[in-house]
Amino acid sequence: MRVIIGDIASGSYAEGELLPRESDIAARFGVSRGVARECLRGLEERGLVTVRHGHGAIVTAEHSWDRFDADVLAALLGGPRAAEVLGEYLECRRILEVEAAGLAAERATPEAQQALVDAFERMRLTADGARANPAGEQLYHDADVAFHRAVVRAAGNPVLGQMTEPIHRALAATFGALARPRMRFERGLPEHERILEAIRSGQSDDAREAMRAHLVTVEGYLREYSGSAAAAAS
Repeated sequence: MRVIIGDIASGSYAEGELLPRESDIAARFGVSRGVARECLRGLEERGLVTVRHGHGAIVTAEHSWDRFDADVLAALLGGPRAAEVLGEYLECRRILEVEAAGLAAERATPEAQQALVDAFERMRLTADGARANPAGEQLYHDADVAFHRAVVRAAGNPVLGQMTEPIHRALAATFGALARPRMRFERGLPEHERILEAIRSGQSDDAREAMRAHLVTVEGYLREYSGSAAAAAS
C-alpha cells in the first residue's frame, strides 16, 4: 500500500486514472487477491481512490487525501512538493498555536503551569544530551513536541487540543527536513523559555508574540530547506 501511495503522490497515477486491477496488484507484489483487495480498501479509507464496483479504483483529487495519515504524509514529503506540504502544516500551527499560547496565559492552572515547566526542563536535558551525541536529537524533538502539546492543554479547550493533535503527530514526520540541531539549541531553547515565562506571568499578548516569533523561526528553516532542495534539483 505504501508503494502505491508513493506512486499516487508522485503523479505516476494521476487524478481520474484507474489503478491496476486486483489481479495485477497481486501479481506485482506476489500476494493474494485478498491482500490486494485490502490494499485498495486502505487507499480508499485514506481518500486516495474511489472504488467503483465493476470499474475499479480511480485516483481522487489531492484535496480529498487524508494528509494527517502517516503514510500519505511520508509520501508527500518524499515528493517534489515537500516544501509546499511542510508550509501547509506550519501555517496551520501558526493559526492555532499562537492563540493557544494566549489562552494558556489567561487560563493555565498551577498544574498546567507545572506541566509546562517540566516539559521545558525535559527539553533542556535532552538538548544537553544531543549536544554530546547527535543520536539524542530525536529525544530533543520529542520533548519539543511535548512542550507544544502542554501549551495547548494549558489553554483549557479540549476541542482545540483535538484540532492540534494531528498536526503535532505530523511534526514527527517533518522532523528530518526541518531539524537544525545547532539553531534548535541556540535559538529554540530561549524561544521556548520566553513562551513559558509569558504564560506563567499571565501575559497573554506576550505569550502570543513569543509563540509567533518561534514559529517564524521554524518557517525560516523551511525557507532554508526549500532553497537547498531547489539548488540540489538544479
